Amino acid sequence: MSRDVRVAVFRPDDERLADAVELLDSLGATPVPDPMLAVEPTGATPPVDGDTAPDVVVLTSKTGVELLASAGWSPGSATLACIGPKTAAAARDAGWTVALVPEEYSSAGLVAALDGDVHGRRVEVARSDHGSDTLIHGLRDAGAEVTETVLYRLARPAGSGQSAVMAAGGELDAVCFTSSLTVENFLAAAEERGVGGEVVAGLNRAVVGTIGEPTRETAEEFGVRVDVVPDHATFEELATAVVEEAAPTYHG
Repeated sequence: MSRDVRVAVFRPDDERLADAVELLDSLGATPVPDPMLAVEPTGATPPVDGDTAPDVVVLTSKTGVELLASAGWSPGSATLACIGPKTAAAARDAGWTVALVPEEYSSAGLVAALDGDVHGRRVEVARSDHGSDTLIHGLRDAGAEVTETVLYRLARPAGSGQSAVMAAGGELDAVCFTSSLTVENFLAAAEERGVGGEVVAGLNRAVVGTIGEPTRETAEEFGVRVDVVPDHATFEELATAVVEEAAPTYHG
């Protein structure tokens, strides 16, 4: 495979970005790292005792688990549900018992897994400020009393957007969008850098991958054609599928 397969990745600038770059490099692609999310902790933690203690706590990200663990929080007697294997692994590393990981790593998948078990129970959702409404509405529709704790905010880092300039100029072969917010921040960065009018056309000449259906829907709302949505919502599957889709262009 040619090293000309340039793939933009937008993970936060921590071990997730380093792991993503390493993975793309191992797949034979040329990574173009351009973080579109920065984590800003709020310091908030869910209640664990007293009259407001939840019966079920839902954690949606490894970041959230790590922030809670560093604050000395634990789920107490609550049942712990985690979206995705990495979130669950981080929770177990913190010494917590994980009772549920849905087969589909998404808000809809978790609602489906909990449906029938949460009617009349208190469910605490602890996550970022950009969590999907699907989770809250779905749990309430299932009869749960739902509260939410915002563990961290997600902001667009200053200086982001070089990949948008590259996309507008036809210099990117593929992109990996890992959330609706990364799509929105990428397009906002394009506007900020003066290439908002060209960037969608540039993306539509490239291979666009999204980590799940909500992210695909967001991209398509902005006129971006999505080529790849992996069966499982993991970055590994997304990156592998995107590189495989982009690579044939470079075979002789």
